[in-house]
Amino acid sequence: MSEMNTIDNENLLWQVTQFIWHEAAILDAKEYDAWLDLWQPEGLYIIPIEDADDYAAVLNLCYDDDKMRRDRIKRFQDGFSISSAPPAVTVRTLSRFVIDAVDGNTVVVSCAEHLVEDKFGRQRIWAANVRYTLTSTDTGFRLQEKVVRLLNADGVLNSFSYLF
Repeated sequence: MSEMNTIDNENLLWQVTQFIWHEAAILDAKEYDAWLDLWQPEGLYIIPIEDADDYAAVLNLCYDDDKMRRDRIKRFQDGFSISSAPPAVTVRTLSRFVIDAVDGNTVVVSCAEHLVEDKFGRQRIWAANVRYTLTSTDTGFRLQEKVVRLLNADGVLNSFSYLF
């Protein structure tokens, strides 16, 4: 793909939206190996507790580099995560896509997410603002960073057995 600054904004918004919807479908289908393949090796998956910009300097619910993402997925797949036995059924809805920045082959996009979880016959709803930093490669977009700001991240949270 050529430099993103040569692509019109409408087409770029459509492309990043398609990528993010695809990621949501992969997660709802629990295709975790396919989800890992969407990442740049140095990428970070972050669920902060507080409103901060330096995530490495504060406590987070999740601050996963490549090794931690793979370890988390292995626990899901092997059944060693007590919170994921049995795994929850999820449906994600993502909307309100906005391109925040474009710099060369990097695009920052934000959106809203609602995740409905069904487990043990009860449903819970999570809401978040999500910011994706995507890198354009010859094979399509790759995740460089995903920051999920849960609306109640600083409140009482029950365990969750899936990725946002």
